[in-house]
Amino acid sequence: MAKQKVLFNHDAAIDEFMAALLLTTMEEVDYLGSVIMNADCIYTYAMQSQWRIQEYLGINQKKNPITLSRARQWNPFPWQYRGDCIKESKIDCLTNTPNNPAWPSYPDGDLFLINQLKQALKKREKITLLVNCPMTTLRNVLEKYPKLSNAIDRLIWMGGAINVAGNLDPATLPPEVANPKAEWNAFCDPEAIQWVFDNTTFPITLFPLDVTNSAAITTGFMADLQYQAKQYKYSEVAYQSYEIVATEAFYDMWDVLTTSYIPHPEFFAPPTSMKLCIETEDFWQGTLFEDQKKGRAVDVVLQLADSAAFYKYVLTQFRR
Repeated sequence: MAKQKVLFNHDAAIDEFMAALLLTTMEEVDYLGSVIMNADCIYTYAMQSQWRIQEYLGINQKKNPITLSRARQWNPFPWQYRGDCIKESKIDCLTNTPNNPAWPSYPDGDLFLINQLKQALKKREKITLLVNCPMTTLRNVLEKYPKLSNAIDRLIWMGGAINVAGNLDPATLPPEVANPKAEWNAFCDPEAIQWVFDNTTFPITLFPLDVTNSAAITTGFMADLQYQAKQYKYSEVAYQSYEIVATEAFYDMWDVLTTSYIPHPEFFAPPTSMKLCIETEDFWQGTLFEDQKKGRAVDVVLQLADSAAFYKYVLTQFRR
Protein backbone atom coordinates (compact mmCIF):
# COMPACT_ATOMS: atom_id res chain seq x y z
CA MET A 1 0.00 0.00 0.00
CA ALA A 2 1.34 3.45 -0.95
CA LYS A 3 2.17 5.77 1.91
CA GLN A 4 0.04 8.85 2.53
CA LYS A 5 1.87 12.04 1.66
CA VAL A 6 1.36 14.42 4.60
CA LEU A 7 2.37 18.07 4.90
CA PHE A 8 2.06 19.58 8.39
CA ASN A 9 1.06 23.23 8.89
CA HIS A 10 1.26 24.25 12.54
CA ASP A 11 2.12 27.12 14.87
CA ALA A 12 4.68 25.50 17.13
CA ALA A 13 3.02 25.04 20.49
CA ILE A 14 4.41 22.25 22.68
CA ASP A 15 1.89 19.67 21.53
CA GLU A 16 2.52 20.57 17.89
CA PHE A 17 6.23 19.88 18.28
CA MET A 18 5.18 16.46 19.55
CA ALA A 19 2.77 15.97 16.66
CA ALA A 20 5.60 16.72 14.22
CA LEU A 21 7.72 14.20 16.11
CA LEU A 22 4.94 11.63 15.92
CA LEU A 23 4.69 12.04 12.15
CA THR A 24 8.34 11.05 11.77
CA THR A 25 7.56 7.68 13.39
CA MET A 26 4.63 6.69 11.15
CA GLU A 27 5.39 3.89 8.70
CA GLU A 28 2.12 4.65 6.91
CA VAL A 29 3.13 8.25 6.17
CA ASP A 30 5.48 9.98 3.76
CA TYR A 31 6.05 13.07 5.90
CA LEU A 32 6.93 15.95 3.56
CA GLY A 33 7.82 18.51 6.23
CA SER A 34 6.48 21.40 8.30
CA VAL A 35 5.19 24.87 7.56
CA ILE A 36 5.24 26.90 10.77
CA MET A 37 2.93 29.89 11.15
CA ASN A 38 3.92 32.63 13.56
CA ALA A 39 0.71 32.33 15.60
CA ASP A 40 0.83 30.45 18.93
CA CYS A 41 4.60 30.90 19.08
CA ILE A 42 7.52 33.28 18.57
CA TYR A 43 8.83 32.27 15.19
CA THR A 44 12.57 32.53 15.87
CA TYR A 45 12.39 30.18 18.87
CA ALA A 46 9.77 28.01 17.16
CA MET A 47 11.90 27.35 14.10
CA GLN A 48 15.07 26.64 16.05
CA SER A 49 13.30 24.46 18.63
CA GLN A 50 11.86 22.09 16.05
CA TRP A 51 15.15 22.04 14.14
CA ARG A 52 17.10 21.24 17.31
CA ILE A 53 14.65 18.47 18.29
CA GLN A 54 15.11 16.86 14.89
CA GLU A 55 18.87 17.33 15.04
CA TYR A 56 19.07 15.80 18.53
CA LEU A 57 17.06 12.77 17.42
CA GLY A 58 18.95 12.30 14.18
CA ILE A 59 15.91 12.99 11.99
CA ASN A 60 16.82 13.74 8.37
CA GLN A 61 16.49 17.53 8.08
CA LYS A 62 16.39 17.43 4.26
CA LYS A 63 13.70 14.77 4.17
CA ASN A 64 11.62 16.52 6.86
CA PRO A 65 12.29 20.25 6.23
CA ILE A 66 11.08 23.02 8.53
CA THR A 67 9.82 26.16 6.81
CA LEU A 68 8.27 29.47 7.90
CA SER A 69 5.01 30.83 6.51
CA ARG A 70 4.57 34.50 5.68
CA ALA A 71 1.05 34.40 7.13
CA ARG A 72 0.02 36.96 9.72
CA GLN A 73 -2.61 36.78 12.47
CA TRP A 74 -5.89 38.67 12.62
CA ASN A 75 -6.59 38.04 16.33
CA PRO A 76 -3.13 37.34 17.81
CA PHE A 77 -2.60 34.55 20.32
CA PRO A 78 -1.73 35.70 23.88
CA TRP A 79 1.96 36.21 24.65
CA GLN A 80 1.50 33.93 27.68
CA TYR A 81 0.87 31.03 25.30
CA ARG A 82 3.35 32.02 22.61
CA GLY A 83 6.25 31.95 25.05
CA ASP A 84 6.04 28.15 25.44
CA CYS A 85 8.34 27.71 22.45
CA ILE A 86 11.05 29.61 24.38
CA LYS A 87 10.67 27.13 27.24
CA GLU A 88 10.85 24.29 24.70
CA SER A 89 14.18 25.60 23.45
CA LYS A 90 15.57 25.27 26.99
CA ILE A 91 14.66 21.66 27.83
CA ASP A 92 17.62 19.77 29.29
CA CYS A 93 18.15 17.24 26.51
CA LEU A 94 18.64 20.01 23.92
CA THR A 95 21.29 21.86 25.93
CA ASN A 96 24.19 20.66 23.80
CA THR A 97 22.39 20.93 20.46
CA PRO A 98 23.18 24.32 18.88
CA ASN A 99 20.85 26.38 16.73
CA ASN A 100 20.89 26.07 12.97
CA PRO A 101 23.74 28.42 12.00
CA ALA A 102 22.24 29.10 8.57
CA TRP A 103 19.17 30.84 10.04
CA PRO A 104 17.49 33.40 10.30
CA SER A 105 17.43 32.99 6.51
CA TYR A 106 14.40 30.75 7.00
CA PRO A 107 13.02 28.66 4.12
CA ASP A 108 9.82 30.20 2.73
CA GLY A 109 6.90 28.08 3.95
CA ASP A 110 4.38 29.48 1.47
CA LEU A 111 6.72 28.67 -1.41
CA PHE A 112 7.36 25.21 0.06
CA LEU A 113 3.62 24.48 0.18
CA ILE A 114 3.18 25.80 -3.36
CA ASN A 115 6.02 23.68 -4.71
CA GLN A 116 4.83 20.52 -2.95
CA LEU A 117 1.34 20.94 -4.40
CA LYS A 118 2.70 21.71 -7.86
CA GLN A 119 4.88 18.60 -7.78
CA ALA A 120 1.93 16.51 -6.68
CA LEU A 121 -0.17 17.83 -9.57
CA LYS A 122 2.62 17.11 -12.02
CA LYS A 123 2.96 13.54 -10.74
CA ARG A 124 -0.82 13.10 -10.48
CA GLU A 125 -0.53 12.52 -6.76
CA LYS A 126 -2.47 13.85 -3.78
CA ILE A 127 -1.33 15.33 -0.46
CA THR A 128 -3.04 15.22 2.92
CA LEU A 129 -2.78 18.61 4.60
CA LEU A 130 -2.67 18.41 8.38
CA VAL A 131 -3.42 21.90 9.68
CA ASN A 132 -3.24 22.29 13.45
CA CYS A 133 -3.28 26.09 13.43
CA PRO A 134 -5.28 28.89 11.77
CA MET A 135 -5.97 28.39 8.05
CA THR A 136 -4.24 31.62 7.01
CA THR A 137 -1.35 30.01 5.14
CA LEU A 138 -3.65 27.68 3.23
CA ARG A 139 -6.02 30.51 2.29
CA ASN A 140 -3.15 32.75 1.12
CA VAL A 141 -1.71 30.04 -1.13
CA LEU A 142 -4.99 28.83 -2.64
CA GLU A 143 -6.33 32.34 -3.17
CA LYS A 144 -3.29 33.04 -5.36
CA TYR A 145 -3.08 29.58 -6.95
CA PRO A 146 -6.60 28.08 -6.85
CA LYS A 147 -5.76 25.16 -9.16
CA LEU A 148 -3.41 23.78 -6.50
CA SER A 149 -6.45 22.66 -4.51
CA ASN A 150 -6.68 19.79 -7.00
CA ALA A 151 -3.54 18.32 -5.42
CA ILE A 152 -5.12 18.17 -1.95
CA ASP A 153 -6.52 14.76 -1.07
CA ARG A 154 -8.07 16.01 2.16
CA LEU A 155 -7.66 18.62 4.85
CA ILE A 156 -7.47 17.47 8.46
CA TRP A 157 -7.95 20.50 10.69
CA MET A 158 -7.76 20.81 14.47
CA GLY A 159 -9.95 23.75 15.39
CA GLY A 160 -13.28 25.09 16.54
CA ALA A 161 -15.85 23.90 19.05
CA ILE A 162 -19.26 22.44 18.23
CA ASN A 163 -21.20 21.31 21.32
CA VAL A 164 -18.71 22.37 24.00
CA ALA A 165 -17.35 25.67 25.25
CA GLY A 166 -14.48 27.37 23.45
CA ASN A 167 -11.08 28.03 25.00
CA LEU A 168 -10.67 31.81 24.91
CA ASP A 169 -9.66 32.97 28.38
CA PRO A 170 -10.88 36.44 29.48
CA ALA A 171 -7.73 36.64 31.61
CA THR A 172 -5.62 36.76 28.45
CA LEU A 173 -7.71 39.17 26.34
CA PRO A 174 -10.42 41.80 26.90
CA PRO A 175 -13.75 40.30 28.03
CA GLU A 176 -15.46 42.34 25.32
CA VAL A 177 -14.00 39.99 22.71
CA ALA A 178 -13.69 36.76 24.72
CA ASN A 179 -16.31 34.80 22.81
CA PRO A 180 -17.12 31.76 25.02
CA LYS A 181 -17.93 29.62 21.96
CA ALA A 182 -14.68 30.16 20.06
CA GLU A 183 -11.56 28.01 19.92
CA TRP A 184 -8.24 29.74 19.28
CA ASN A 185 -7.39 28.27 15.88
CA ALA A 186 -10.79 29.43 14.65
CA PHE A 187 -10.78 32.79 16.44
CA CYS A 188 -7.32 33.75 15.21
CA ASP A 189 -8.44 34.11 11.59
CA PRO A 190 -12.12 33.26 10.99
CA GLU A 191 -12.03 34.97 7.58
CA ALA A 192 -9.47 32.45 6.35
CA ILE A 193 -11.64 29.54 7.48
CA GLN A 194 -14.75 30.90 5.78
CA TRP A 195 -12.73 31.49 2.61
CA VAL A 196 -11.58 27.86 2.57
CA PHE A 197 -15.14 26.71 3.25
CA ASP A 198 -16.48 28.83 0.37
CA ASN A 199 -13.78 28.27 -2.23
CA THR A 200 -12.68 24.63 -2.03
CA THR A 201 -14.24 21.23 -2.58
CA PHE A 202 -11.69 18.77 -1.15
CA PRO A 203 -12.86 16.75 1.89
CA ILE A 204 -12.37 18.33 5.30
CA THR A 205 -12.16 16.34 8.52
CA LEU A 206 -12.51 18.53 11.60
CA PHE A 207 -11.21 17.83 15.11
CA PRO A 208 -12.92 20.33 17.41
CA LEU A 209 -12.53 20.69 21.16
CA ASP A 210 -15.42 18.24 21.53
CA VAL A 211 -13.02 15.36 20.84
CA THR A 212 -9.65 16.88 21.76
CA ASN A 213 -10.90 17.60 25.30
CA SER A 214 -10.63 13.81 25.74
CA ALA A 215 -6.85 13.86 25.30
CA ALA A 216 -5.62 15.16 28.64
CA ILE A 217 -1.96 14.88 29.61
CA THR A 218 -2.70 12.44 32.41
CA THR A 219 -0.43 11.59 35.33
CA GLY A 220 -0.38 7.97 34.16
CA PHE A 221 0.73 8.97 30.66
CA MET A 222 3.46 11.20 32.08
CA ALA A 223 4.67 8.44 34.42
CA ASP A 224 4.92 5.99 31.53
CA LEU A 225 6.69 8.55 29.37
CA GLN A 226 9.16 9.34 32.17
CA TYR A 227 9.96 5.64 32.56
CA GLN A 228 10.51 5.25 28.82
CA ALA A 229 12.68 8.38 28.77
CA LYS A 230 15.42 6.44 30.57
CA GLN A 231 15.91 4.32 27.46
CA TYR A 232 14.41 6.14 24.48
CA LYS A 233 15.38 9.58 23.15
CA TYR A 234 11.96 10.26 21.62
CA SER A 235 10.34 9.68 25.00
CA GLU A 236 12.99 11.85 26.65
CA VAL A 237 12.12 14.78 24.39
CA ALA A 238 8.39 14.19 24.77
CA TYR A 239 8.54 13.91 28.57
CA GLN A 240 10.64 17.05 29.04
CA SER A 241 8.42 18.94 26.58
CA TYR A 242 5.11 17.93 28.15
CA GLU A 243 6.54 18.69 31.59
CA ILE A 244 6.33 22.37 30.62
CA VAL A 245 2.54 22.26 30.33
CA ALA A 246 1.36 19.08 32.10
CA THR A 247 0.21 20.93 35.20
CA GLU A 248 -1.94 23.38 33.22
CA ALA A 249 -5.51 22.18 33.65
CA PHE A 250 -6.66 23.35 30.21
CA TYR A 251 -3.75 21.89 28.24
CA ASP A 252 -4.60 18.80 26.20
CA MET A 253 -2.92 16.76 23.47
CA TRP A 254 -5.07 18.44 20.81
CA ASP A 255 -2.56 18.06 18.00
CA VAL A 256 -1.13 14.63 18.78
CA LEU A 257 -4.68 13.29 19.00
CA THR A 258 -5.60 14.80 15.63
CA THR A 259 -2.39 13.51 14.05
CA SER A 260 -3.01 9.97 15.29
CA TYR A 261 -6.19 9.88 13.20
CA ILE A 262 -4.13 9.59 10.00
CA PRO A 263 -3.00 5.98 10.62
CA HIS A 264 -5.69 5.06 13.16
CA PRO A 265 -9.19 6.37 12.43
CA GLU A 266 -10.52 3.37 14.34
CA PHE A 267 -9.57 5.10 17.61
CA PHE A 268 -12.47 7.48 16.98
CA ALA A 269 -16.22 7.31 16.60
CA PRO A 270 -17.33 7.72 12.96
CA PRO A 271 -17.37 11.40 11.90
CA THR A 272 -20.64 13.33 11.78
CA SER A 273 -21.39 15.15 8.53
CA MET A 274 -22.26 18.80 9.13
CA LYS A 275 -22.69 21.87 6.95
CA LEU A 276 -20.64 24.50 8.73
CA CYS A 277 -20.08 28.24 8.56
CA ILE A 278 -18.07 30.48 10.88
CA GLU A 279 -18.87 33.89 12.33
CA THR A 280 -16.34 36.42 11.05
CA GLU A 281 -17.45 39.66 12.73
CA ASP A 282 -17.90 41.25 16.13
CA PHE A 283 -18.15 39.44 19.48
CA TRP A 284 -19.16 36.02 18.14
CA GLN A 285 -16.38 35.77 15.57
CA GLY A 286 -14.72 32.37 15.59
CA THR A 287 -17.96 30.50 16.32
CA LEU A 288 -18.66 27.49 14.09
CA PHE A 289 -22.34 26.91 13.38
CA GLU A 290 -24.51 24.75 11.14
CA ASP A 291 -26.25 26.27 8.12
CA GLN A 292 -28.02 23.77 5.86
CA LYS A 293 -28.21 26.24 2.93
CA LYS A 294 -24.88 28.07 3.04
CA GLY A 295 -22.72 25.69 5.06
CA ARG A 296 -19.70 23.71 3.84
CA ALA A 297 -19.95 19.93 4.17
CA VAL A 298 -17.43 18.88 6.82
CA ASP A 299 -16.81 15.53 8.52
CA VAL A 300 -16.64 16.33 12.22
CA VAL A 301 -14.97 13.93 14.66
CA LEU A 302 -16.74 14.42 17.97
CA GLN A 303 -15.72 11.46 20.10
CA LEU A 304 -12.63 9.42 20.99
CA ALA A 305 -13.90 5.83 21.02
CA ASP A 306 -10.80 4.09 22.42
CA SER A 307 -8.73 6.37 24.63
CA ALA A 308 -6.61 3.49 25.95
CA ALA A 309 -5.55 2.59 22.40
CA PHE A 310 -4.67 6.23 21.70
CA TYR A 311 -2.37 6.61 24.72
CA LYS A 312 -0.80 3.21 24.08
CA TYR A 313 -0.13 4.14 20.46
CA VAL A 314 1.65 7.39 21.36
CA LEU A 315 3.79 5.67 23.99
CA THR A 316 4.65 2.88 21.57
CA GLN A 317 5.64 5.30 18.81
CA PHE A 318 7.92 7.19 21.19
CA ARG A 319 9.84 4.04 22.14
CA ARG A 320 12.74 4.84 19.85
